Formats: sequence, structure tokens, C-alpha cells
Amino acid sequence: MDELNTPASMGLTLPSPAYLAGIALFSIIGYAAYRYGKKASLPIPKWIGITLMLYTYITPETWMMYVVGAGLCTALYAFRK
Repeated sequence: MDELNTPASMGLTLPSPAYLAGIALFSIIGYAAYRYGKKASLPIPKWIGITLMLYTYITPETWMMYVVGAGLCTALYAFRK
């Protein structure tokens, strides 16, 4: 059982299931937005898609990830053609 406590003793913690679900959700939406923007030659949806795919890896809190993701999805909806 000590093997499970070793990462915690080094200061490493596992992300919550909500955090992992947010990463998957916003990365999939970002990939779809990127493909749409690339296919339609629209730079704003393409860059919002790239941002949606990457920002989840640098947000420290779960609530912050969902707030920023909702804002980016709203921007994506507003800037669609």
C-alpha cells in the first residue's frame, strides 16, 4: 500500500474525474472547431479551437477550466460564419 502514497509524499496529486472530463470535453470541442475553421478558411474559429485544445493543460483549478471553456465556446458560437 505504500506504493500508492509515494506520489503524494512527493507533492503529486491525481486530478479529479471532473477535471479529466473537462479536458476530454473541451479538447473534443476544440478539435471540431479547429477542423471547421481550417476547412472553411476561417481564422478565428481555428484559433479558438487551438486554444480550447491547449488551455486545459495550464488551468490549475477545475472551476476555472469550466468557466474559461464556457467563455471560449460562447466566443466560438459568436464568431461562427
